[in-house]
This record gives sequence, structure tokens and C-alpha cells, in this order.
Amino acid sequence: METAAPLATVEEPTTASTHRRRLFEGMARAVAAQGFAACTIADIVREAAVSRRTFYEHFQTKADCLIAMYESASRNALRQLQAMLDPTRHWQQQVEGAMTAYLGVLADNPVVLRALFIDILSLGTEGLAARRRVNHEIAEFLLSVVNPKRDHAVMSPTMAMAVVGGINELVLQLIEQDRIGDMQSIADTTSALIRAVVGGEVPRG
Repeated sequence: METAAPLATVEEPTTASTHRRRLFEGMARAVAAQGFAACTIADIVREAAVSRRTFYEHFQTKADCLIAMYESASRNALRQLQAMLDPTRHWQQQVEGAMTAYLGVLADNPVVLRALFIDILSLGTEGLAARRRVNHEIAEFLLSVVNPKRDHAVMSPTMAMAVVGGINELVLQLIEQDRIGDMQSIADTTSALIRAVVGGEVPRG
């Protein structure tokens, strides 16, 4: 059975964090098998091999667990990208490397991918708010690569968010087409999108 290890949280290895990691993995497997709406807390704790009491020590509802898993996995992927940055390289090379790495991380985690990109939206306003928080953090990462130590910004925060949204839509399309293994096929498109946005924006002093 597949696990969600590469995108799992990287908290300190305390008992509490181990339980959270197992609950995230249990949630991912339960959602992958049944969908979020159909899976129950009983399914999650069975997949996680923990007790219901342990679940309720960390989360009040399965929606809380999904949101926490979504934010933890997304931020862990972002930390991996930040660790790869080499400020001595041109921003374009850094962006291309980051996009390739990001898409690789997604492709390596088919168990959690649908939960992160599709099931999170089933939570309504809570899910949308979590998605917006994560997208904002990714946009800030993109800006930190494209606009470091410049007299003026070559990409605005609004356009960075638009780029992140565009990349998300390309990923969603691959998920819907059951082509998760082809994730790298959009790497050139995502890099070209970023270059086009940077080249098309009018710098403001």
C-alpha cells in the first residue's frame, strides 16, 4: 500500500507529531480509496492504526484533519523548494529548477495529490480559505526568487497569485485525466508562463 511519506509533515519526532503524521497518512489513504465525503473517522483511524481517542486529541472533525494535512504537506513541499535555491544562479534557472522539483514531488505522491487539489475544495469556505493561504505562501516564494534585491519589482503580488492559480489548473487537469505520472510534461509550460508574466509586466518604481 502506498504511503504519503514524501509530502508528510517534518515535525520533530515526538509521540504527538508521529500520531499526526500517521493520521495524515490515514486520511490520505481513506480519501484515495473512498473520497472525502464517503470516508469516516473510523476509516481514517483504521488506516492510521491509531485510536479514535488519538484522533480527537488532535482534531475535532475529519475536515480539520484534511485541512491540517493539506497545509502541512504543502508547506513541507515549499520548504523543500526553498532549500534548493541557489542565489548565485539567475532567477530564471532557479524558477525552472523549482518548478521541476515541485512537479516531481507532486508526481511522487499520488495518494495525497487528489486530496490536496480536489477534496480540499469540497470543504467549502474553509477549504477555499486554506487553499488561498497556501497559494499565497507559494506566490510569496515565487516573488522572493524573481524579485530579490531589485530597484523595482518585475513581478507583482497579483500576477504571482495568477501564475500559481494557472499552475494549479494545469495540475488539476492532469489529475482529472489520470495522468499524474506525466506531471513533468507541464514543466516547460509553467516556466514559460512565469517568463511571459515577468516580460510582460511594466516595472513600477
